[in-house]
Amino acid sequence: MDYSNIIAKHISAIPRSGIRDFFELVQGRDDVISLGVGEPDFTTPWHIREAAIYSLEKGQTTYTSNLGMLSLRKSISKYVSGFFHVDYSAEKEIIVTVGVSEAIDLALRALLNPGDEVIYHEPCYVSYSPSIVMAYGEAVAVETTKQDGFSLKPEALAAAITPRTRMVMLNFPTNPTGAVASRADLEGIAALCIKHDLIVMTDEIYSELRYDGEEHLSIAALPGMKERTILLHGFSKAFAMTGFRLGYACAPQPIIEAMMKIHQYAMLCAPIMSQNAAIEALENGTPSMLKMRDSYHQRRDFVVRRLNEMGIDCHTPGGAFYVFPDISKFGLSSKEFAMKLLEAESVAAVPGTAFGACGEGFLRCCYATGFDDLKLAMDKIENFISTLK
Repeated sequence: MDYSNIIAKHISAIPRSGIRDFFELVQGRDDVISLGVGEPDFTTPWHIREAAIYSLEKGQTTYTSNLGMLSLRKSISKYVSGFFHVDYSAEKEIIVTVGVSEAIDLALRALLNPGDEVIYHEPCYVSYSPSIVMAYGEAVAVETTKQDGFSLKPEALAAAITPRTRMVMLNFPTNPTGAVASRADLEGIAALCIKHDLIVMTDEIYSELRYDGEEHLSIAALPGMKERTILLHGFSKAFAMTGFRLGYACAPQPIIEAMMKIHQYAMLCAPIMSQNAAIEALENGTPSMLKMRDSYHQRRDFVVRRLNEMGIDCHTPGGAFYVFPDISKFGLSSKEFAMKLLEAESVAAVPGTAFGACGEGFLRCCYATGFDDLKLAMDKIENFISTLK
């Protein structure tokens, strides 16, 4: 049977994730030090796990409201007000989703008409462009550069806006570069969005992981932006809760209502055990989160220093837990470099091209792994590049 005529054309055209393709090569190899998958190496703090266990012990195994437990939405509202400095109604302006990935999908499907353009900045998380395409939108990438710290500049955004532009997608701190946006850049982006009547979807899953004493600033907190912004956040990164699959979106009530319509038919609700654990994370998880952040900060400083000392140009990221070193001088493509590094030294890192064409010449290394492994990985990378010089 010829399945090529059965699969939807817009799905057939979407490439597989460059991260997953690369790491299928690593599966089953115990000798590999992985600097690849963007997942905290910490176990979810015990008091958060305990809340999930208690939920089961109490027989809390039912559906919840489509929007999520009201008690969780109240905790989210309180947390977002204190951390992001934006106030949202727990009853009307917050929806709990199965990870931030579902929130992205819901927002795009709720707001896009076929052919609407969505601008996003590259290098970027691998799902952004495919998510836009699956919602029948047109994905428009704006390249960011090492010279600008991989931040989206307002003038670059302005050049990409057309009459068909509907939405701008932001992700600061950024996966894969660790880039952060300055207040001036966010204000410039906000002014453009107001001028052209654009919606902003801002994925701020790494917002707690800012370093060097810098505070996170959300574009939603700028004047005139709450009414046109969808703020996405979750629990996977800051609270080491990747397997709980829980995120949320904050936005004006009409947008949340539209997202809820899709959510109630496609997903119904997020797991109640995860929602109970999330309440504990928001109410009592900050001390644990800060300890994890301090550890990532130390690892960032170590990895950036070692890479630069061995002659690999690596900018210092302001957030998240990735570095994006420039390996272009070695005369290999990003994929070739990553494959040869894996073969020669059993160190796995992700080719920069997995995050967009402008990632060529770069490598993404995740430092959310143990210090001993990081030290060994840096030694192995140094040994590998010594064979290339």
